[in-house]
Amino acid sequence: MTTENHVRNLWNLVAETLADAGCDSVFGLPSDEPGLMDAAAGQPRLRVVGVRDQRVGACAAVGHAAVTGRPAVLAVNSGPSFANTLTGLLEASSLGAPLVVVTTRVPLAGIGRGGFQYTDQAAMAGPLAKWTFLVESPAQLTWALRRAVHLAVNGGPGVVLVEIADEVLRAPAPERLPAGPVPRLRGAADAGDVDRAARLLAGARLPVIVAGGGCKPSGAGPAVRRLAEALGSPVFTTAAGRGTLDEEHPLACGLVGLYTTPPADSLLAAADVVLVVGSRLEETARMGWDSLPGKKLIHIDVDPGVFLTALEPEVALLGDAATVAVQLTEALSGAPADPEAAARRRAEAAAVRAALHALYGASGADGAGDTPLTVPAALRLLQESVAREATLVQENGLHDMWGYHYPVVSVSDRAKVITPGEQTMVGFGLPAALGAALADPTRRTVLVCGDGAFEMSLAALPTAAEQRIGLTALVLDNGGYGWPRFVRADEGAPDTLTRFTAPSHAEAAVRAVGGWSARCATEGELAAALETAAKVTAEGRTAVITVPVRDEDVPVGVRGLFDGHGAAGSPAAEGPSAGEGHAAGAPDGVAA
Repeated sequence: MTTENHVRNLWNLVAETLADAGCDSVFGLPSDEPGLMDAAAGQPRLRVVGVRDQRVGACAAVGHAAVTGRPAVLAVNSGPSFANTLTGLLEASSLGAPLVVVTTRVPLAGIGRGGFQYTDQAAMAGPLAKWTFLVESPAQLTWALRRAVHLAVNGGPGVVLVEIADEVLRAPAPERLPAGPVPRLRGAADAGDVDRAARLLAGARLPVIVAGGGCKPSGAGPAVRRLAEALGSPVFTTAAGRGTLDEEHPLACGLVGLYTTPPADSLLAAADVVLVVGSRLEETARMGWDSLPGKKLIHIDVDPGVFLTALEPEVALLGDAATVAVQLTEALSGAPADPEAAARRRAEAAAVRAALHALYGASGADGAGDTPLTVPAALRLLQESVAREATLVQENGLHDMWGYHYPVVSVSDRAKVITPGEQTMVGFGLPAALGAALADPTRRTVLVCGDGAFEMSLAALPTAAEQRIGLTALVLDNGGYGWPRFVRADEGAPDTLTRFTAPSHAEAAVRAVGGWSARCATEGELAAALETAAKVTAEGRTAVITVPVRDEDVPVGVRGLFDGHGAAGSPAAEGPSAGEGHAAGAPDGVAA
């Protein structure tokens, strides 16, 4: 058999093994010789998504994995191809997204002797990956790939790296043995620990539940809802945990940390017991919650390494988020919460929700006439157009942080919400939206981002056009990078470098791939543009709506962070804005 046939057979085995294990999509650029993408194209259970940029491919894979819950595959080669994925892999690691990276290694004879495009990929990916493995024998191949899928989805989900040595590619492929999908494992917490936690919750004056991104892969939403209802406990989420509980549920009180909308912060301050489900409790989730270290913490996660990272829990419950939430609910039936106390908590949550709606509810935007747009009004009109069940992808810009503040935006438990992780790379949103839309083209997929972030990932547009994926992007344009401008203004520093001076080429790029764009300054213009966008995206084209914003339109959470207090009662919050650059996606996630 020729070497060329050996290579093709080997890559066919890789594609078949990944499909057997439960993967369904491969993202990447084609290699010089036929490789994984070519083999995947001939495998009916795999979809091949060719991208123009490996960074885009990594972010698209994150978006796809977030919607499907299955590991996405990223196909790259040694050298610049691999190195260009690292920013996306950094974000994937931060989010706890299940990604399987398959790459090649140069011939052994070239290592240490100036081999073409050799780089130590394992060393580069080491801090980001749960596991890295070099396949040096054909006999290791199937095992390594199936183990990679297992580690990507089990325990704390994350990034795994499989390198295939060039010598393996040139060898005969081993026989393929049929195998089924790699299962997702679910573990229960220790019964004694569960009873201790249940007693703490039952005896609490005001227990509060925080649902993180780890609730999503576990499907923990219904279990968390039943637990909250049994306690009458207010529920908050991290940014990545949004959608765990319908945000119109009577106990839902919005987001935690930087994204808490006053007066919901009063509930966080008053809580004596906090139950955290599937979150690492990263810095963004703790911002502004200065009283948190003094509270009794019950922490649920599938990864024991999460415990004691941010805070030491009173009770650590190691296990699957949904399974452990069910255990707690059952344990509470033997030590039920005081009905009067539960009723009081429900009343407190209802009062907070009423105040939130009075301050930030939908009455502020009706799509009428020449009313100038604020960011909250634009976001409300967008949500009215796409509905609460849409897939919402957010960036890390100062403008779109308004969308993290309930009820400016309110999402259903059927929605998919995709945010950056704690690394908050600029330019994450557009390619992540591409991957999310590919994962479920039956849903509306909308992106909210700043102008700088949108321009940074324009290489995603040709792939969206080729795949006939309808995306709607709301670009909040302040002509530059708003977060550094905002911080510099607070410090009285020059902001010249934060302002773009060249004309944007984004709209031209959208039109060049068959998309549609509009620029709107009033509520009436935006309402009309959103109607057109719905038709454009139904045709499988990209619709981009740009809304000019003002530097003063600062989200309430950011204002509270810089002013040293929340902005309860201040709808002035609705006036004017800034751009990209800060951590917006508070990712929590390892989880259950």
